[in-house]
Amino acid sequence: MSAHQIAQPLIEVDHAVRRYRATGAAAANGRWNTVLDDVCLRLEQGSTTALVGSSGAGKTTLVRCLLALDHLDHGTVACRGRSLRPGPARSLGWFRRMVQYVPQDPASSLDPRRRVRELIAEPLRRLGVEGDHPAMVAEALDHVGLGQGLADRRPGEISGGQAQRVAIARAIVTRPELLVADEPVSGLDLPLRQQVLDLLARLHRDDGTGILLVSHDLAAVVRLCDRTVVMEHGQVAEDGPTERMFTDPSHPATRRLLAAVPRLPRPA
Repeated sequence: MSAHQIAQPLIEVDHAVRRYRATGAAAANGRWNTVLDDVCLRLEQGSTTALVGSSGAGKTTLVRCLLALDHLDHGTVACRGRSLRPGPARSLGWFRRMVQYVPQDPASSLDPRRRVRELIAEPLRRLGVEGDHPAMVAEALDHVGLGQGLADRRPGEISGGQAQRVAIARAIVTRPELLVADEPVSGLDLPLRQQVLDLLARLHRDDGTGILLVSHDLAAVVRLCDRTVVMEHGQVAEDGPTERMFTDPSHPATRRLLAAVPRLPRPA
């Protein structure tokens, strides 16, 4: 492997711009809303990064573009130097195996007609992953702390915490290099929230899986991420080590986020 390949980030967003045509009265004037405004972001192999910001800051749009689910008006997104843009599933199979998504509301994303083992096996089938699929599913279930007895249940027969673990098992069954977790503990009670965060931390520690955490839960950010990127008005307002940013923030957007959490735990 060359020095250039070693230095190359897993994901690189370069000067990303995304605009949408305005709706309502503003649409009559031909106005456009800029949702991403010259955003640059590098995600290194095995890194743990949080993406935070108020609602409307551009986080969701950035994630959609990063996952090749939406296109950019200007700029580029690349994975290991290969340009990414929305396209047929077959052409993006290599990328979908490397980068997997954990949705905010796993219960609604799981087909209620299918059994847990079928749901977890689906990415293997759709992406053409070779190997013993039942064994891979069993390994993924064990990895997230779910017993094999749960494999024959349907989503309506499991709890919210179990559904979140199924969503993570479904994401890790292809052995990705990066998990993009969108508010993975939103709506969970405190014990379940801690269990899911512990699971993500273990995946990073034991398997070297990189994590991009999109979250409003700053306590989860401190628990899980070494680096934090703060977005505001479609731009990166601040980007740096989590501990420094949460103890000595330099941007008003970061200070406003911290002010809303009066008793934020400090990193261990």
